[in-house]
Amino acid sequence: MNEPLPARQVRAVYDAETITVYQAYDPHIAEPALAAQTFVSPFKRERMTWIKPSFLWMMYRSGWATKPGQTRVLAIAVSRNGFAWALDNSCGSTPAADETHEAWKARLAASPVRVQWDPERDLQLNRLDYRAIQIGLSGEAVHRYVDEWITAITDITPLAHQIAAHLNKGDTATARDLLPTERPYP
Repeated sequence: MNEPLPARQVRAVYDAETITVYQAYDPHIAEPALAAQTFVSPFKRERMTWIKPSFLWMMYRSGWATKPGQTRVLAIAVSRNGFAWALDNSCGSTPAADETHEAWKARLAASPVRVQWDPERDLQLNRLDYRAIQIGLSGEAVHRYVDEWITAITDITPLAHQIAAHLNKGDTATARDLLPTERPYP
């Protein structure tokens, strides 16, 4: 019998050195990033940038790479040390159970990283009972991400379109087989 998944657990593609996160952009941001293998202008470091380890959550957000401004989906290999720094320097998007709203607002203002947990998605992009982590980087965290943590950027838009095409034909088994293998992150 399968154990139910924890309500909040980071699940991702990772190896000994890196963890894969996803972002979706317009081609005018994605193309220079792919060429430079990091984010460069017109990417704006001044804005919060959200990274997502869940492939299906990214597909939900980008509509299988079809929504305006999100037609290119990038898989970004990030150093595990950088990912750990982000989590260690994060603040939740809502107050902790034992925290006053004022204390949380002060902690949020001082933190360069925001974490929120949104419903994970299944292959048809329906909500699941457990959550996927979303990590918002701002200030110092964006600079570290762009300058230090990124080790590779890959365009996975063709994979998103391929899986969506199989789903549109009703070929769920093939679509499922093409999904990146995500496992609980330690």
